[in-house]
Amino acid sequence: MPLILVPTPVGNLGDMTFRAVSVLQQADVILCEDTRTSAVLLKHYQVHKPCSPYHQHNEHKILQGLIDQMLDGKTFALLTDAGTPGISDPGFLLVRECHKNGIRVECLPGATAFVPALVQSGLTTNRFAFEGFLPLKKGRQTMLKKLADEERTLIFYESPYRLVKTLRELGQYFGAERQAAVCREISKMFEETNRNTLTALAEYYEATPPKGEIVIVVEGKEI
Repeated sequence: MPLILVPTPVGNLGDMTFRAVSVLQQADVILCEDTRTSAVLLKHYQVHKPCSPYHQHNEHKILQGLIDQMLDGKTFALLTDAGTPGISDPGFLLVRECHKNGIRVECLPGATAFVPALVQSGLTTNRFAFEGFLPLKKGRQTMLKKLADEERTLIFYESPYRLVKTLRELGQYFGAERQAAVCREISKMFEETNRNTLTALAEYYEATPPKGEIVIVVEGKEI
């Protein structure tokens, strides 16, 4: 039986698809990055199925057990706290192991934060590179130097607590006047997209500390 990756809303619970709800109702077990977070979603859609934690701290330990159960015929649905599993969230390791063992993997189309952020940023969308979270320490400067010459639009995830530091570093390596957009709280009540230069954005958020989930979209280097 298959492993099914189920995207969940990045903000508004109404963004859940009918098909996603149906899959969760039919799964034998639902794997959750955080069972407490998923419980809110599952209760809202009246899904009553066994749930089991699956996250970065236990994925190696329980991997083989999950594979054995799927080989025995159980269907697992995988949820992360928000968005599509495997995109800056747990999922890759389990998907890779399923392929190695001939287990069918499905991923439903659905919510992911970087796509709406890119589209509403007003920056070029025909060619882009998703970089997820920058390294916190080791390799951070090396990556920034490398990305400074990237001609495609660049997309990053960031914590509100590190946003100003990251914007200033991007300005240092990419150029202070490089255009960018900070997209915050996508699909939630206080959704915001702020478009300006990297320097201006850093100054704005230094004076106005941000909250919530954040996506940074940066224009590529001019040819």
